[in-house]
This record gives sequence, C-alpha cells and structure tokens, in this order.
Amino acid sequence: MNQAELSVGTRETDQFRPARSLRFLRRLLRRPVAVAAIVVIITIYGAGVLAPFIAPFDFDKTDLRNTFAGPSGEHWLGTDRLGRDVLSRLIWSAQTTVIISALVVVGGSLILGVSLGLTSGYLGGSVDNVIMRLADALYSVPTFLLILIINATMGDRVDSLFRDLEDLTGIGGLERSGAPNFFLLSVALSIFGWVGMARLVRSQVLSLREANFVLAARAMGGSTPRILFRHLFPQLTNLMVVAITLSLGAVALAEVSLTFLGLGVEDHASFGIMIAQYAGPTSVRAHPLLIFAPTVIVALLMLSFNLLGDALTDILSPRRR
Repeated sequence: MNQAELSVGTRETDQFRPARSLRFLRRLLRRPVAVAAIVVIITIYGAGVLAPFIAPFDFDKTDLRNTFAGPSGEHWLGTDRLGRDVLSRLIWSAQTTVIISALVVVGGSLILGVSLGLTSGYLGGSVDNVIMRLADALYSVPTFLLILIINATMGDRVDSLFRDLEDLTGIGGLERSGAPNFFLLSVALSIFGWVGMARLVRSQVLSLREANFVLAARAMGGSTPRILFRHLFPQLTNLMVVAITLSLGAVALAEVSLTFLGLGVEDHASFGIMIAQYAGPTSVRAHPLLIFAPTVIVALLMLSFNLLGDALTDILSPRRR
C-alpha cells in the first residue's frame, strides 16, 4: 500500500464518520431511559455552568432574621440555619461538581490516561512495565488516605501560592472563590483518575498495534506520535465515550464523598457540605428538606450516569447491536 492509497482510504473513512454519528444519535434517541438520563445530566450540569446568572442569591448570603424558613415565593426551597437560600446553594453546589469533574476528566482521564495508555500499549517492553507498575502502585494505595495526606501537607502551600498569584497578577478574589480547593482536589483525584483510562486504552492498543493500517503507517515512516494520535486514537472513541461517561459520575461522587468527610471543597457550596451539615437525626426530623434536596440530586445524577453508560455500552459495542 502506497501513501496515495492510504490517503484515499483515510479520506473515505473520514466521510463515513458523520453517517456513523447520525446512526449513533438515532440509536440513542430510541432509548427513552438514556434520553431521560441525558436530560437530568444536562439540567444539573447546565445549572452549575449558569450558576452566576440563574442562582437567586449568592451561596454564602445569610439572613439571620429568616432562618429555617419554609418554601415561599422568595425562597422556593426555603432557607437553612443561617438564612441562606437552599435553591441557590444547590445551584452553586452543581457548579462545584462541574468544575471538579471537568478538571479531573480532562487532566486525569484524557490527557494523562489516554497518552500513557497509548504509549504503554504501543511501545511495550520496559516502557509498558514502568507505566503499568506505576498504575498498580497508585491503584493499591487507599484513595482517601492519600488525599488526606495531600490536603494536610499541601493545603497551606497552595493557599499561599494563590495569594502570591493574586499579588502578581492583580486578580482579586481567587482565594475567596475557592480556587485553591478546586485545584488541590482536582490534582489529587487526577493522580488516580488516569489509571482506569490508561488500562482500557492500553488493552485496546495491544490488539491494534499489529493491524494492517498501523503496519502500513509504520512502513511509510510515520512517526510514533502520528501513529498514536492520527491512526490509533480514532479507533478508541467508542471506548472513551463510555469510559468518560462513567468516570464523570465517579468523579462527581468522589467530590461529594470527600467534601462530606471534610477532605474536599471548603470555601464554596457543595452537595457534600449540605449533606454533612444536616445529616444528624435531629436535623433530619426537624428540617428534612435540607438534606433531602441535595441527596436526591446526587442520587439522580449518579443514576443518570450509570443508565447512560449502560445505554452507550449497548449502542457502541458491536456484539450487542
């Protein structure tokens, strides 16, 4: 196969991608459960993205004269013990989940996981051994323990770094906005977030690296980065769509769980903080809505990610079509 033939084949493959995408969307839209899951995810994440524009109040605005108020026209879901609007805190908590999920999935799963998985599976040998042993070592360490150590040892340094950044750039409010917490938690979760993706990508690349199109690209003198990202990477999109969907749910649950335990976000609204503050039996009996609202949203989000992941697996897996 010469270069011209390979280029023609590549163009023909590219022409079929829109058709494949259209068939994928049609199959997805035929599944009411998957569509409902997408609507829930878009609603919650969309509220988080648009929080500065749609939230009725700021997440830390207090009104001590209006504490534990019931639902009303001004406060649709009532207020908490400090007079903060519950609906606003839910919306700002969704923003926390969006930020952490985006940082961890992009930085951990996509950049680190895909790159290391491609490199490990294609090169093999000592490179594969080093990357996979590192993955095994990280996988064997308790996640909460390592994050606790990172928070305890790096928390003050990260706060100081952002204060210096404020002084250097003149951008005020970075520390008050919770940026140090977002940065530290996303880095800690990204340390683990790449392992699962790297293993999945590596397993696929091991079965593809001796395929004809890879051998042809290698015979024509294609560089390793070109073969990895131009020829092998497009073959992994189905796998990555499912993996990213499931990892988004896992990261969101990890953020809520760690914040609930006091290891996550502290200076910003979070579902974990809302649940932790009103998880006691007295609060549940006296003001059930305060814990019911964030718990239901988190449960709906996790259920939606799992249902969507199952639907995508059925649609994208050739054996299940």
